[in-house]
Amino acid sequence: MKHFLLAAAAALALTACAAQPAAAPAPPSMPGMASMTPPPPPVVTNSTANAVAVKEFAFTPAATTVKVGTTVTWTNQDQDAHTVTSTGSGGPLRSPTLQTGQSYQYTFSTPGTFGYLCTIHPFMTATVTVTP
Repeated sequence: MKHFLLAAAAALALTACAAQPAAAPAPPSMPGMASMTPPPPPVVTNSTANAVAVKEFAFTPAATTVKVGTTVTWTNQDQDAHTVTSTGSGGPLRSPTLQTGQSYQYTFSTPGTFGYLCTIHPFMTATVTVTP
């Protein structure tokens, strides 16, 4: 009888183990949906507009294309002062120091590519291409 009771107890223990609920399955993965964060807006590097913002220590856009006779306006939107000055000698761009909110305008009368920088922050560079 002792063997019978031991066998019954073992069978009961096995039944109890088998009755345990299984672990919940992992949620399905969605390839390509790793992040729901939208991408940042594209950086404008070339424009046919005649307005250039001076902000975040950069000229935006960094490259502008206009026709002869177009007036381009640079507006300082930074808290620091900046200039708009032709690179090299003899270039046409020579703004005064622009404080926050101040603008500088220049009307391009000849075709060509005109590089410029901020003399206060020489790492700030950009170009204006003037077409006929």
